[in-house]
Amino acid sequence: MTIIERANYAKELKATGKCNCAQAVINALYDLTDLDLNTLMASTSGFAVGMGTMEATCGALIGANIILGFLVKNGTVKYSKILLNRFKELSKATICMVIKGVETGTVLTACDMCCYNAVIAFFDTLAIINQ
Repeated sequence: MTIIERANYAKELKATGKCNCAQAVINALYDLTDLDLNTLMASTSGFAVGMGTMEATCGALIGANIILGFLVKNGTVKYSKILLNRFKELSKATICMVIKGVETGTVLTACDMCCYNAVIAFFDTLAIINQ
């Protein structure tokens, strides 16, 4: 799959309600690792709605960072910051309730687009790693 196809797949999984945000991104990226999808799906089941409270990091970003960690291993913290910043550029925030506009009434980015953006940010980060 191309990067755009992967991003659209993550977006579709979230939009249809088949997965939470973290799981949608995991589904679009897991084949880049040697990890089992069922295990990854179970391990990311609690990352919906900003860890269930909307107060935490967007699950889509968490999903992308999990896969990044398995691919990079050493230096993940450095690259996690790059991933976070790129995601923030695309989605306008990283905290679920801010993205959803809970306090302002203005949604910055729809959940399905956060999944799309997380996949794009993931590959943008990989491109920087591979320079």
